[in-house]
Amino acid sequence: MIRLGVNVDHVATVRQARRSLEPDPVAASVEAVLGGADGITVHLREDRRHIQDRDVRILKETLPCRLNLEMAVTPAMTQFALDIAPHEATLVPEKREELTTEGGLDVLAHLAAVDACAKKLLDKGIVVSLFIDPDPRQVQAAHRLGVQAVEFQTATYSEARTPNETHEALTRLRESSLLASSLGIHVHMGHGLNYQNVFPIAAIPQVEELNIGHSIVARSILVGMREAVKTMKEAIRLAREKP
Repeated sequence: MIRLGVNVDHVATVRQARRSLEPDPVAASVEAVLGGADGITVHLREDRRHIQDRDVRILKETLPCRLNLEMAVTPAMTQFALDIAPHEATLVPEKREELTTEGGLDVLAHLAAVDACAKKLLDKGIVVSLFIDPDPRQVQAAHRLGVQAVEFQTATYSEARTPNETHEALTRLRESSLLASSLGIHVHMGHGLNYQNVFPIAAIPQVEELNIGHSIVARSILVGMREAVKTMKEAIRLAREKP
């Protein structure tokens, strides 16, 4: 069964809109776990626009499941991750002006910096994943660095506007998944996935983990976090079991 990592960043986005105490992303994480989440994902951004340092520290101390810390490749974030020691660290690109992470990390262009960061995390026993485009060159670069996993960005797929664009994006994801798996790299996916478009992604045999946030948080406003997570888990199950 595919693991579901629930990203609670946008619970913190609502809280930070008023600089108040609620809604609490830690409490939302508990509800997500009770709904069947296999892990919790948070992105501690340089500008601290949503998740705060304290959130990550409390989650690390209290979660009964996997904590995946999305982080930029910077000395400050590397040291924070080493101090916190999450189960997994996903290295992502980060720009202050973006609304959310746009595109994958260009491992080839930043090979030395990514390598130095990954080595420190791996030495600490932290699982390292790289958030990359479904591009064979990026997969090969990840393999050379010796990281355990890659998370293919599904934004190109989720934002496709025509059947042909969707088909091309899915083809790239499937081919890159095959390549990564053949190199012994675990395959994760995420970005822009929702209750409608998740089925073809979850049906890719090599996918082991999906990280989904905005769609689940949006639905949780209407039905509650537990129910929102249960519904996504059921969608993933149906996609994987469909003959």
